[in-house]
Amino acid sequence: MKRLKDYICKNKQFSVNSLPSRVFETAVNELAKLPGIGRKTALRMALHLLKSRKEDAEAFGMAIIRMHNDIRYCRECGNISDDELCSICGSPKRDKSIVCVVEDIRDVIAIENTGQFNGVYHVLGGIISPMEGIGPDELNIEGLIEKVNSGSLTEIILALPTTIEGDTTNFYIYKKLHSSAIPVTMIARGISIGDELEHTDEVTLGRSIVNRTPYESIIQKKSQ
Repeated sequence: MKRLKDYICKNKQFSVNSLPSRVFETAVNELAKLPGIGRKTALRMALHLLKSRKEDAEAFGMAIIRMHNDIRYCRECGNISDDELCSICGSPKRDKSIVCVVEDIRDVIAIENTGQFNGVYHVLGGIISPMEGIGPDELNIEGLIEKVNSGSLTEIILALPTTIEGDTTNFYIYKKLHSSAIPVTMIARGISIGDELEHTDEVTLGRSIVNRTPYESIIQKKSQ
C-alpha cells in the first residue's frame, strides 16, 4: 500500500493507464464514472477504499449491490421504496388528495426536507426535452391523468425545474388536465430561473410551495 502511495506521489502527472495495478486502475475508472467525480477524486476514493478494512470495503460493495437488487419503485408515485408503497404514500397522515408533480426522486427528497408539504407526489421520471429525445410518451404523465380521472384529487401542484424544458412540461400537463375541474397550481417563483429544486435552499423551496399560485394565472400573464 505504501509503495502505491509513494508511486503516485512521485508521479503526480500520471495518466490512469500508468497506474501499477490493473485491478486498482479498474476501480479508479469505475469511480470516475460517478457524476461530479473527476480522475483525481476517483483516485483518492480508490486509495481510501484500498486502505480500509476488508469488512468495510465488502459492506460498501454489498450496499451498492443491494441497492440495485432490492430497491423498488412505489406503485402509486414512482418514488424509491423497500415495498410496493413508499413510506409517504403508505402514511395515513399524508393528504392523498393533493399531488405534487416532480421531475425525479431528488426533488421528492428536496421538498420533504422543507417540512412544508403534507400531500403525496407523482414522479414523472424526467421532463420533456426534444434535444435529448425525451417526449411526453417517455414520462409518467398517463399515470397522473389516471389519478385525476379517479376523482379523488383536489389539487395538482407543478414543482418542475424553472427551465425551458420544465416550463414546456408544465404547459403540456396543464393542457392535458385543463378539461378537469381540479385546480392546477405551480410553486412560486422564489426559485431562480434555471435552478434545479435539489440545489435550492430549504427555506426558499418551502416558501415556494406554501405560496404556490394558480397555473392558469401564469399562462394569462404570459399571453398579455
